[in-house]
Amino acid sequence: MLALAAAAMAAAIADGYGSRVARSYGALRPVVVVREALPTGLPIGPKKLESALEVRRVPVRFVPPGTLTRPQDALGLAPRTDLAPGSYLGAAALRPPAAGGDPVLPGLRKGQRPVEISATGTGALLSEATRGRRPLVDVVVTSEPSARSEGRTYVAASGVPVLAVDPTGTRPAAGGPVAVTLGLTRQQALELIAAENFARQVALLPRGVR
Repeated sequence: MLALAAAAMAAAIADGYGSRVARSYGALRPVVVVREALPTGLPIGPKKLESALEVRRVPVRFVPPGTLTRPQDALGLAPRTDLAPGSYLGAAALRPPAAGGDPVLPGLRKGQRPVEISATGTGALLSEATRGRRPLVDVVVTSEPSARSEGRTYVAASGVPVLAVDPTGTRPAAGGPVAVTLGLTRQQALELIAAENFARQVALLPRGVR
């Protein structure tokens, strides 16, 4: 409750009273604030990153230690407890999904987080994933051509586990992309999220099964 009150007070000072009054409370710094409720244990994916978190600038004196300054630092992590709208998002409030023996996401290696992306070439992987197996794939990105280059095809992530395929139960048109959850490092996740927006195609090439 104190965190909620501090967040509300800081937001009012920074947003409602103008920069002149805000300066009287000290220097401002960016903080990550929860915009919509985040339930315990549910990993924060790219969509939640965009819809549920926002950055505000508030006086330093109101910011609890350990508060995140960038939403992307929460990617793939799960809240330890339910987080209410308006609360600051601190590093101590998050944990890796597999921590504490969480059975939901087996197959993650150290440093990997569950990240949902859209990719083609997932048909053969669906039966493996639904049978509880963990196929390994290479994630191949084909960039759009530009005035300076013809575009290129490259491996953005090699030998990563498939944790789930098409978890919503929807089916794309033949040959179209489908939602797939992969075990990725933070750097791989950020690169593939960018590729989804700007690349011509993101495809999965099977390597084997765990």
